[in-house]
Amino acid sequence: MENYTYNSFTLQLEGLNVHKDYVYLVFISLLLAYIFIIVLNVGIAALILIDTNLHQPMYLLFCNLPINDILGNSIMLPRLLMDILLPPSERRITYYECVVQAFTSHMFGTTSHTVLIIMAFDRYVAICNPLRYSTIMTNRMVVKLTASAWGVAFFLVAILLGLTIRLNRCRAMIMNPYCDNASLFKLSCESVLINNIYGLTFTVLLFSSSIGSMVLTYSKIIIVCLTSNNKSLNSKALKTCSTHLVVFLIMLFSGFIVILMHRFPQYSDYRKLTAILFHVVPCSLNPIIYGLQSAEISRSLLKVFCRRSEQRKVVNSS
Repeated sequence: MENYTYNSFTLQLEGLNVHKDYVYLVFISLLLAYIFIIVLNVGIAALILIDTNLHQPMYLLFCNLPINDILGNSIMLPRLLMDILLPPSERRITYYECVVQAFTSHMFGTTSHTVLIIMAFDRYVAICNPLRYSTIMTNRMVVKLTASAWGVAFFLVAILLGLTIRLNRCRAMIMNPYCDNASLFKLSCESVLINNIYGLTFTVLLFSSSIGSMVLTYSKIIIVCLTSNNKSLNSKALKTCSTHLVVFLIMLFSGFIVILMHRFPQYSDYRKLTAILFHVVPCSLNPIIYGLQSAEISRSLLKVFCRRSEQRKVVNSS
């Protein structure tokens, strides 16, 4: 007979099942990944905010991605690193900390989609209405788009977690390396029908809006490029849109794998791995892809390095 612990405020994380011979290898790998993500994303966000040449709508909207990546990983990865070094019986987390971790995790995933949607709108205006771009994409519009991306994500995730925290809990084991909504409502012995209905609606709405906006935007951009003889416009569209599309596809593919693996509980270890990679892979690749593809960001980085090398020469000569 199963033992029940009602409304316990101390939960146990199952965590990653790592063989004792590979614990430090996994720990070092994740630590390096975390440092890499933080350094790259803080660096590119700071570069965009400091360099006035990058104070353009496209880069200001993109700046939301590294900020989101920093927040999403700073809540999840440090805790995961700490748990790897602990024996399974000592991997405990308070209920409130678990809710915050779940909220942050879902905010990370949802905001990634909403930010990419507003970035698609920016590319649509820039390529399909270039003469009106400066009048449409004003600083006020950038603020509105940014607020809507974060606001919509916050509203949807708040309802998602709100429906979960209303439930009474009769279990205390989180069957995941970190807390998320599904892990939390599985702690309850009550009916979770409403949670499942809203969760499905939430997922369908998010993915259909995200994919739909991309299909609509890029269809119109392709039509404009095919009917235009402006080679400069076509080249610019190809460079900026391909970067945005690659980032979107990486996020979409990572999200689909996590959702798919939740449907196969027999592959729990693979599900845990994909859940971690969902945070690590897109956040590592986003700044690299934009940094390599964007001529303005590359020039700005080059200026920073040249300035530092000149300062070192001056210091050494003195």
